[in-house]
This record gives sequence, structure tokens and C-alpha cells, in this order.
Amino acid sequence: MCLTNYTTLKYFIIKGITDVPELQVTMFLLVLTMYLITLIGNLTILLLICLESHLHTPMYFFLGNLSILDITSTTITLHKILVIFVSHNRIVSFIVCMIQMFIFSSFSCNSLFVLTAMSYDRYVAICKPLHYTMVMSRKVCIILAFVCWVLGFSQIIPILIYLSRFTFYKSNEINHFFCDIVPLIKLSCNDTSSLELYILINGLFLSIFPFLLTFFSYVFIILSILKIHSSTGRHKAFYTCSSHLTVVALLYITLGCQYLKPTWQGNLDSNKMFSLFNTAAVPMLNPLIYSLKNTDVKSALRKTLNYQRNMFQKIFKV
Repeated sequence: MCLTNYTTLKYFIIKGITDVPELQVTMFLLVLTMYLITLIGNLTILLLICLESHLHTPMYFFLGNLSILDITSTTITLHKILVIFVSHNRIVSFIVCMIQMFIFSSFSCNSLFVLTAMSYDRYVAICKPLHYTMVMSRKVCIILAFVCWVLGFSQIIPILIYLSRFTFYKSNEINHFFCDIVPLIKLSCNDTSSLELYILINGLFLSIFPFLLTFFSYVFIILSILKIHSSTGRHKAFYTCSSHLTVVALLYITLGCQYLKPTWQGNLDSNKMFSLFNTAAVPMLNPLIYSLKNTDVKSALRKTLNYQRNMFQKIFKV
């Protein structure tokens, strides 16, 4: 039975991750820890990229974009879990729900395109080293980043327009820890088959196209690496590639499990676990995998910390 017309539906109620009281504190601490690590890690990366001139390269330019996406998407999704635990306020307005859905969905797609741009950057650096500075010029990097952001924002607009035309809902309780597309479709009394088909086709395009570009970039990278005579150089290059591809694979798998199936299949509780991994764990791992294991970043971090320590020592002596 449908609850009310959407024009009079002023708010939704966020159910959260779990209803089990014994798990509330554990989930809160887990989410808070992952969020703080994500925030500190990505803010550190952004700060180092801004302060250190030797990090002003295409690779770190795209990495900075990825850090911004991770910080924003994590904040927009995980904050409600923390708010619910502290204030027990599960209410979110209809407009805020739509905004949250727009930001999360668009930024998730932005991440896929930025990762693809990063793989192309690595392809040029390894396979076309003599032409790297010309191919990956500042202008080219800005254009690639702009295209990534435009594609990410534009793909969600038709879905939001379609959702805004829903007239009736079965309930105003969203079985999720933030406003997401699949749980909201579950609440609709309207025929959602055409929207589900569009989401499936759109999801396939957004997943397969960037994945193929990333895959073929790394095919050429690996072929070039195999020609390296130094075993140490080959091992280092393979290690870098495997780390990148691991994160890409995790991101694609979790997104596929969430969206690349009809909404009547699967369990929303399992979707919440995939979503939690995607929105919390992956952004937390990105700084570690892409940067904190990188020699240039570790050197920049030590330099910045030493500078700050010397400044504090001078101030204290004064």
C-alpha cells in the first residue's frame, strides 16, 4: 500500500547499518575509525601535493583529484551513521536526500574515470617516456580532469529526474545508511522497470568502458615492463601495477554487486555491506596504496615534518 504523494513527503527515515543494539557501538567505532583514517590520509596527500613542488606532476595531480573525491563521498555518506549514533536523529529531508544521492553517485563515477586517467598517465610514462612531458602536459591533464568531472556529474542527472517523477511511496524508511538509488527504488509504488533498465545499461557503460581502457593500458605497460633487463626495475614496476589494479578491481566488484542487477534481486542488507566497503574501506586504502608506499611521498612527508619540527623548536626557544 502506498504511503503518500511525493509532493507531501517532506522527509525520509534512514534505517542505518544494523538494528541490533549490541552492534551499534562496534559499528560506530568502526565507521569513525575508517572515516578519520580516510580524512587524515587524503588531507595529508593533498597538503603534500600543494606544498612540495616535486609532486607537481600529472600522476599526483590526478591523485589529488582522487583524494578530493574520496573525502567528499566518504563525508556525505558516513556522516549520517555518526549522527544517528550521537543524536538518534534518523530523519533526512527529501531535498537533502536527493543532493546526497547526486553527490555520492557522481563522485563514485568520477573516481572510475580518474582511475582510468591515472592508468593512461602510467601508460605514457612507461611506454612513451620520451614524449611524456609533451603528451601529459598541464593543459592535457586539466582537460582530462574536466572531462572526468563532467561525465561523473552528467550521468546521474537523468536518474534524479526520473526519481523526482515518482508519485507514491510504500514507506518513508530507507533501508540503508544514506540515500542511495536502489533502496529508494524499492520504496516506489510506480513501475520502475524502465529506470532499472537505464541504471543497468548506464552501469555497464560506466563500468566496462573505463575498465577496458584501464585493462588495455596495463597490457601495454606489462609488455613494456617485460622488456626491462633489470629484475629490480621489473619487480618495482609490477608491484606498482598490481597495487593499482587491486584497488580498481575492488571498486568495480563492489559497485557491480550493488548496481549491476535488477533491484528485485539480492538483499538490501548485503548491499549495505558492499556499500560500506566501497564508501569507507576503499577510500581509506587509497592513500596507503597510491601514496604512502611511494618514495616521493614519504620523502615529502619527512621533509614537511622536519620543517614543522624545526619551526616549533625555534618558537619554543624564543
